[in-house]
Amino acid sequence: MRILLRLILAACCLLPLTAAAQVTGSQTLSWKGFEKNAFTFNGSPAWVVKPHQALPGNPWIWRAYFPDWHTDMDSILLQRGFHIAYIHVRDRYGDPAAMQTWDHFYAYLTTQRALAARPALEAVSRGGLYAYAWAKRNPLKVSCIYAEAPVCDVKSWPGGKGAGKGDSACWKQLLNVYGFREEQALAFKDNPADNLEGLAACHVPVLHVISLKDEIVPPAENTLPLVQQYIRLGGTATVHPVKEGPKTLSGHHFPITHPERFADFICTHTLPVATPLPDTGWFALRNGLTRAYTRFREQKTGTVAFLGGSITHNGGWRDKVSQYLREHFPGTAFRFINAGIPSLGSLPHAFRLGHDLPELDKTDLLFVEAAVNDRVNQLDSAIQLQTLEGIVRHARRSNPAMDIVLMSFADPEKLEDYAGGRIPAEVSNHERIAAHYRLPSVNLAAEIAERINAREFSWEDDFEDLHPAPFGQEMYFKTIKALLAKESKPSPPQPLPAPLTRYSFDKGRYLSVTAARPEKGWRLHNDWSPADQAGTRPGFVHIPVLCADTPGAVLTLPFNGTAVGMAILSGPDAGVVEYSIDQSPYRELNLYTRWSKRLHLPWYVLFAGKLKPGKHILRLRISEKSRNDNNAHACRIAYFLVND
Repeated sequence: MRILLRLILAACCLLPLTAAAQVTGSQTLSWKGFEKNAFTFNGSPAWVVKPHQALPGNPWIWRAYFPDWHTDMDSILLQRGFHIAYIHVRDRYGDPAAMQTWDHFYAYLTTQRALAARPALEAVSRGGLYAYAWAKRNPLKVSCIYAEAPVCDVKSWPGGKGAGKGDSACWKQLLNVYGFREEQALAFKDNPADNLEGLAACHVPVLHVISLKDEIVPPAENTLPLVQQYIRLGGTATVHPVKEGPKTLSGHHFPITHPERFADFICTHTLPVATPLPDTGWFALRNGLTRAYTRFREQKTGTVAFLGGSITHNGGWRDKVSQYLREHFPGTAFRFINAGIPSLGSLPHAFRLGHDLPELDKTDLLFVEAAVNDRVNQLDSAIQLQTLEGIVRHARRSNPAMDIVLMSFADPEKLEDYAGGRIPAEVSNHERIAAHYRLPSVNLAAEIAERINAREFSWEDDFEDLHPAPFGQEMYFKTIKALLAKESKPSPPQPLPAPLTRYSFDKGRYLSVTAARPEKGWRLHNDWSPADQAGTRPGFVHIPVLCADTPGAVLTLPFNGTAVGMAILSGPDAGVVEYSIDQSPYRELNLYTRWSKRLHLPWYVLFAGKLKPGKHILRLRISEKSRNDNNAHACRIAYFLVND
């Protein structure tokens, strides 16, 4: 199984992701009897202290701020075989620029210095802003978090908007660093205590050591809300109040009398060192994202669209991609378009592309996911190639400079395929189209399959469903982030290569139901909504719908093109239709799906996809037949589908 997957991935694998590291001024010093290598990393002072004898896997602890404060625990960890690392990103308060420096430093340490993939984080005071900001962006790269009197809400410190004393100079500095007006800072929703779902789902334990008399960073405004929220989300959190010894600086400074206990916490949650599979190897860059990135940098504007089903519609990885792009291209005015609609795969995408992305010609970067619903909806493999190629050609014809990323997400059926040594047809089709058009692609289905096989996590307990739990969303984003961080050489727009398939739906579009010629039994509802209690999907309610529920109701549709179909609302009363094209014999089609009992499901039906170019006539009628368990005959048409 693993050999097969590695062979599959080798064809599209890239070199491991490494940071753009410039290391200068290296010097060897002594620190508490250990060797300290101090240097400048990309313009920032940094250092690494080496143990006399490193433990297997090179575990390490990453100090976030104030590296010379309370170092007894670090000394103990060095004696036990840990490395200690630090990079000085002064007065950035954990902002996105600081996090990018941390990303590069992490990549440097884990690749060129071969330190472990999951360090422990050590945060003191404002270091909490840095440690939690990075941990929430990279929860799968953190073994645990140890924090002393950590800042968990900028309103408390440096803002001083609650019981704490605050620091007016630091508050002004923070506003400047983030580019905030005061009201924006007060409404900031990414404090350490916010958005902890991914960190909790990735089972990162946290330990906070505090003083209950701290007036600078009051626990009631910092540690306690964070810990309470973290536990509610299923995370593991411990609070250790320091009661003994003198408290100085208004209770913010306090002694650590048993540092070995906290060293034990680090060791317990870091050892033995886990060696997860690499983040690269699951995506292919090909011609990359350079054209979109160039526009983001030079034009300071960008339109990014997400075309997919419920895994796109529901957010999670999509929100994280948007955040990543905003942070890595500061000052760029982004427009993010969520064109994800639950239940829809590549067949709907091919025909709704121009409708749901009306400014396709202005889209710089398009993410497309369809592999899950193509499997769930049992779309024929040959039609998948027609639809996927149609999406790519349609998009590139609209904007030749558009970058497109094809993504294959995981589901139980794909995991079964990989377990049986088979490449899922949907993944194969996505990769075939991506390779032909030199598009970036991400094979998350293969990654999840192999990581489960490597016992890094389980589908049932961690991923939970094909609609990923927060853990799964973090897994998806981690790999997509690795792709986004890779840049290829600039490539000008290229002419479209010859199509792979003769009948790709590259001119797929919706045709209004008003183009039909109802003969009897049909009625047009200009503002349709269900009369029953069944659910609906966004975009498929309060729209014009052509309806019939009487056997024998007939309509004709003149159209031009190589393909014809319809987008229907398949609800509890969906029936059976019969159709004929150009006076061919009638064929029968049951419109009821396994989801129709409780939902007026948007369901896309293709009557024909390889017609001769030119004019045709579709004839559609309601059958006398119905499903066995109901006597219903309804057909509700939202759009006709044609490929001109």
